[in-house]
Amino acid sequence: MTTADASAYSYRIAVPEDAPAIKALDGSFTTRSVFRVTATEEGFAVREVPVDPPLTKVFPEDEWDGDEESADARTFVAEEAAGELAGFASVSYSRWNRRLTIEDIEVGPEHRGKGVGRALMGLAVEFARERGAGHLWLEVTHVNAPAIHAYRRMGFAFCGLDTTLYDGTPAKGERALYMSMPCP
Repeated sequence: MTTADASAYSYRIAVPEDAPAIKALDGSFTTRSVFRVTATEEGFAVREVPVDPPLTKVFPEDEWDGDEESADARTFVAEEAAGELAGFASVSYSRWNRRLTIEDIEVGPEHRGKGVGRALMGLAVEFARERGAGHLWLEVTHVNAPAIHAYRRMGFAFCGLDTTLYDGTPAKGERALYMSMPCP
C-alpha cells in the first residue's frame, strides 16, 4: 500500500446510517483460478487450479442493519474523500476461546488493490488486541481465490474445512475454508 492510496480513504466505526451503502456494496469478484479441496479421513488438501472461462461470483445482498454493535462486535467502514463507501469489515469477539471472527469483509471493485482491505483488517487486529484475542479467524469459499491470496499475504493460514456449510444455499457445492492467524 502506498501513502497516496492510504490517504485517499478515511476509516471509522460504522453508524446505522451506513446500512444502505453497506448493503449496496458490490462484493462480487471474477477469478481465473479456484482452490480445489480434497477431503480425506485424515484431513484435507488444498490446491489452486485454473478455471476457463473465468468464474464470476455475485453474493446475495448483505443483511447488515446497523444494530449489531455491542461491546464485542464492530463494523468498520472505509470511505473515499467524497464520502462514498469503499469497503467494510464486520467482526465479533468470543471471550470463551479468545477468537476474533471476521464475519464479513468486502471492498468495492474499484477500490481493490489500494490497501483498503488491509487497512480494514488492521482495524480488526486493533480491536482484537483491545479484547485480548489470541487469534483471528474467518471463513471463505474455495472459489474466492483473490480473497484467499489476500488473506495469506496478511498472515492467515488454512485451519479447517466444512463441505456442507453452503448446502441449501445458492452456493451449494462450494466448500468453506477456514483460515486463522495469531493475533499480532
